[in-house]
Amino acid sequence: MQKVISVIGYLTMVGGLLGLLFTRNLLVAHPAVIAVQVAAAALLIWARIAFGRRSFQCAANPTEGGLVTTGPYRFIRHPIYTAVCLFATAGVAAHVSVIGLLLLGLIWIGAFTRMLCEEILVVQKYPEYLEYAARTARMIPFVF
Repeated sequence: MQKVISVIGYLTMVGGLLGLLFTRNLLVAHPAVIAVQVAAAALLIWARIAFGRRSFQCAANPTEGGLVTTGPYRFIRHPIYTAVCLFATAGVAAHVSVIGLLLLGLIWIGAFTRMLCEEILVVQKYPEYLEYAARTARMIPFVF
């Protein structure tokens, strides 16, 4: 059931991002927004490199090879979802509108859905995840 819910979360995130893109609420030519979005993209790339050659899957599915706790995973448990949320939030902050906020809400809801599903599944495969989760923030170091 967690895998099905995670797919719904994934599709919700993708739908929100596409909606922001098509409504021109995602990309902005403002230096501050560009800086935040470049930082978000760098975080995403750093996380993918740390994660290694493991494939991305539409459904949450813990991969073989052990728990990844290096790179940005040393500080936060979900750097890729954090990067996506940060990227989208920066764009919407520069284009505040009802539709932008609704679409951003979809992205955040989808990300939280994925995070919760993944955490349940990862604990089943890697019980040591509980210890890792106790010392590592979900998205924002020292905060959440």
